[in-house]
Amino acid sequence: MRRPARWITPACIASTLLLLPTAGQAAKPAAGSADAAVQRGLEWLVAARGGPPGAIATLHRDGRTTVLRAGRADARRPGAPRASDHMRIASIAKAFSGAVALHLVQEGQLGLDDTIGARLPSLPAAWAAVTIRQLLNHTSGLPDYTRSDAFAEQAARNPRGYVPPTGIIDWVRRDGLVFRPGSRYEYSNTDNIVVGLIAEAVTGRSYPVLLDEIVFGPAGLRETSFPTRTLSLPAPFLHGYVVQPRSPPQDVTSFLSPSGAWASGAIVSTPSELGRFIRNDLGLTFFGAEQQREQLRFVRGSSSPPGPGANAAGLAIFRYTTRCGTVYGHTGNFPGYVQWAAASADGSRSVTTSLNIPAPRGALLRRLRAVQTTAVCALLGR
Repeated sequence: MRRPARWITPACIASTLLLLPTAGQAAKPAAGSADAAVQRGLEWLVAARGGPPGAIATLHRDGRTTVLRAGRADARRPGAPRASDHMRIASIAKAFSGAVALHLVQEGQLGLDDTIGARLPSLPAAWAAVTIRQLLNHTSGLPDYTRSDAFAEQAARNPRGYVPPTGIIDWVRRDGLVFRPGSRYEYSNTDNIVVGLIAEAVTGRSYPVLLDEIVFGPAGLRETSFPTRTLSLPAPFLHGYVVQPRSPPQDVTSFLSPSGAWASGAIVSTPSELGRFIRNDLGLTFFGAEQQREQLRFVRGSSSPPGPGANAAGLAIFRYTTRCGTVYGHTGNFPGYVQWAAASADGSRSVTTSLNIPAPRGALLRRLRAVQTTAVCALLGR
């Protein structure tokens, strides 16, 4: 999601961040190795001005997962992030809604060229001609609700309050299209809210049930959930922070109700299971080869925040072309968390990075993307 920190007023908290050596960290990678370069990159991010209290990367190769980590999961206590720590995965949840939609396409319950008007006529008439395909690759022209005044007002007035998905739509219901559907790319969080509502309409089942049946169960995601009324995270968890100059980190783990992200960003998972999900997404667990061919048809566009290398947008997935090769996945941004998960084309290898701050900008974002590129090089052995 976008602009999460705009309405967060920094507050003093009792403890200060001490970047001490990580307690209980796994054996360090061999000096000079590709993994060691990723480790140095994580430490570089944590030590940077405005950097996160903690950072973690997972690299799954040849059936084994390597975990690299730096800093602290909780700024008040020693201990690095762990692969079993729960965290908000933010907009990587869009890849989950894409998996649901493409599964329903495979089952014949939905078509990529079906329109909003045909599948959910209760939505604004101005949106009626938008197709499922355009929702999934962000060429719909739907207004992004996170840019609306109503969203900002909700976050300022009652950030922890529950908002139903229809309430999210109401924030932009009276807005027309931003551009003619299919004419260009523009990332919109509203797209995946509509995908989730359409999935419910065509199946008669709730979106949480669809996630359980289509994604969580088949992929064996036992620590992944879709809480919309609960603000706390299951233990153990990675604390989320906002870091401001000359101020201690502000814990925003439970600052914002995940209901306001719904199918666009409300999922909670762990670094380990995030890697497992993206491997299954590319590995045809949720849908077949025919749907994957459609999924991997790309248009010019970048995830939010941008991932490493050159970005291009597919159906609820992005292509990241780096100097060491190409991977496919999604990024995410939520108050306190910036995420990335990607896999090789066959789903046999995966990489994740998680920082416990919102998506950085400027030099720090460039640093993050550089570390992610280094992780791709380590993943692909190049």
